[in-house]
Amino acid sequence: MTTPTRKPSRLRFAVFVFCGVYPLVTATIYALAPMTVGWEVWQRNLIMVPIIVASMVFGIIPFIQRRCGRWL
Repeated sequence: MTTPTRKPSRLRFAVFVFCGVYPLVTATIYALAPMTVGWEVWQRNLIMVPIIVASMVFGIIPFIQRRCGRWL
């Protein structure tokens, strides 16, 4: 008889993602601010969002799944 696998907790996954994304967003804002003085918010976001999305898809989420999977 096989043991049923436990379904990962979305809440715990969200907390881990938050812990990875929040510092990334904060650091990106600080890094881009001096280079984008006078830009509109949408223009800054147009630069920042692809950086964050790529970091999440190729870095943060795979790291969470590999290293923190047992806690999900």
